[in-house]
Amino acid sequence: MKGYGQFCPIAKAAEIVAERWTPLVLRELVVGSTHFNDLRRGVPLMSSSLLSRRLKRLELEGVVERRPAPTGHRWEYHLTPAGRELEPLIMMMGDWGARWVRSRLAADDLDVGLLMWDMHRRVRPDQFPARRVVVGFEFSGVAKGKRHWWLVSEGSAVDLCVTDPGYEVDLFIHSDVRTMTAVWIGNMRLAQAMETGRLEVHGPPQLRAKFGSWLGLSSFAKIEDQRTSDPAAKTTRQVLL
Repeated sequence: MKGYGQFCPIAKAAEIVAERWTPLVLRELVVGSTHFNDLRRGVPLMSSSLLSRRLKRLELEGVVERRPAPTGHRWEYHLTPAGRELEPLIMMMGDWGARWVRSRLAADDLDVGLLMWDMHRRVRPDQFPARRVVVGFEFSGVAKGKRHWWLVSEGSAVDLCVTDPGYEVDLFIHSDVRTMTAVWIGNMRLAQAMETGRLEVHGPPQLRAKFGSWLGLSSFAKIEDQRTSDPAAKTTRQVLL
């Protein structure tokens, strides 16, 4: 990235932090991804080569540290003290985005793989019985290979499976990607999605009753969309459009 040619600290920080894709890479590091393949799952439209270059740049600038994994077979990426100082900035960007430029869930914004990857990180397994509980998802209107997903909740861990894990499914969820995403980001209440039949939950009553608290929601789901509550913002947006 060509520099701004300014000594201003904002300019110098932007040369590192505001480079294309870098804020999303930082988001993934902030929420706990450390392995290259996990980072890729959080930014699926970013090529592996570009991700590698961004990580090398962040390492060079002292924002990221690369360490051998405990197994010794691969590398892990961790935020340095300088990188951790960026966490409030990244989360504030998310707060601002949810408040003022919240997604309208156009087709280009919908990605079932990214949705499930995000969801599995926010699941609260302690809301289900301590035994293994398998939640199967079926999405309508997507390619056959992306239609079925499984979340395996056991103890304090939750695994996302893209192929049948071979366990009996305890809870089965049927929906479309738009509805599930709307619930996840707080645009639609889970109860509303279920009442209208846009999201179906099948399984034992005790697990169905706990599904909402187990699922959790996006970190930004509770932030109110100011474009729908602020008349001035809506008027400005209409003028811009």
